[in-house]
Amino acid sequence: MVKETGFYDLLGVKPNASPDELKKAYRKLALKYHPDKNPTEGEKFKQISQAYEVLSDAKKREVYDRGGEKAIKEGGNGSGGGGFGSPLDIFNMFFGGGSRMQRERKVKNVVHQLTVSLEELYNGATKKLAVQKNVICEKCEGAMEVCPSCRGTGVQVRLHQLVPGMVQQISTICGGCHGQGQRLSHRDRCKACAGRKILRQKKILEVHIDKGMKDEQKIVFHGEGDQEPGLEPGDIIIVLNQREHPVFTRHDEDLIMTMDLQLVESLCGFEKPVNALDNRVLLIRSHPGELIRPGDKKCVLNEGMPIYRRPFEKGRLIIHFNVVFPEANFLPVDKLKQLEQYFPDTREKSESDSMEDDLYIYADLEDCDLSHRRRQHHYIEEEEDFHPGGGVQCQTS
Repeated sequence: MVKETGFYDLLGVKPNASPDELKKAYRKLALKYHPDKNPTEGEKFKQISQAYEVLSDAKKREVYDRGGEKAIKEGGNGSGGGGFGSPLDIFNMFFGGGSRMQRERKVKNVVHQLTVSLEELYNGATKKLAVQKNVICEKCEGAMEVCPSCRGTGVQVRLHQLVPGMVQQISTICGGCHGQGQRLSHRDRCKACAGRKILRQKKILEVHIDKGMKDEQKIVFHGEGDQEPGLEPGDIIIVLNQREHPVFTRHDEDLIMTMDLQLVESLCGFEKPVNALDNRVLLIRSHPGELIRPGDKKCVLNEGMPIYRRPFEKGRLIIHFNVVFPEANFLPVDKLKQLEQYFPDTREKSESDSMEDDLYIYADLEDCDLSHRRRQHHYIEEEEDFHPGGGVQCQTS
């Protein structure tokens, strides 16, 4: 025989209702009276949540059927546990995160930028980062009381008048209890956090940078972010920010650099040392007779960046060649004639060989300013649009 039927009446079910019937009834009512949808019915939402919390637990339901709500509050002689949970926690546990109205039960993540060098991304490194975060005060002890600001709902509702006769209801998380519905009484508030239950703390993180990581790659420290009572701690997210390197630029797993060659090196071969990112010295060379032209691009296999999580595999070192020509008049004329005989003769043979010298018009090369030429051409076009002597012309007979 059931002593009280108050909880059953709140859910609209009979005292012999099955667990499935209790679930269906609670689901319907919880969606109807949730503070996000119906801000003025916070007390009703709290009551149906507490009723479902008791009746969905077999032991608590037995205690309630035997002694009523008083037996639940007193602890049911040690069998059921006293008090009630947060209405929003009960709602979230029931829906398992699948409801659109479910509140975010995790503290927001914190993002930090960490500047790293290309050498650290190549070789791997461990860096220490000091961060400030909120932690739950461990000294807070004492009895919890229902928050008077929201009456235990965790939500505050205020009315905002848009125009005369039209009022808008706005619901926000209660600032007095931070959405928990409960808070420490004034007499039990500790001096360390002034009852806020949160302290500011400095923490040193060791950030492990694996070989082959990239610019803007993220490293996540799960649960190391800010803490708040009743919420899952947030994460700390480290975003790598690569400094510009004076020699190499990176494209995926390839390293790219520019190498200047003297003209004699591009023609006759060369050997040039390149300091790798792991302090090795690569001797880049070409063999005599292997011509390097201006703008040529060559690559060295397996000397690029290590591949992330496959550090024994590497990309390519790509070298763009820039050929530096000697200064004007670097050789006397007679020496130039000697040099000329070593180059293939590509001059065209034509009838001009038999032409007399006085039939030639000699044209000397000069440095030209293309921008000056464009301005002069534009000025001439403007002049062509002007016709002097304009006016009425007389017809002659």
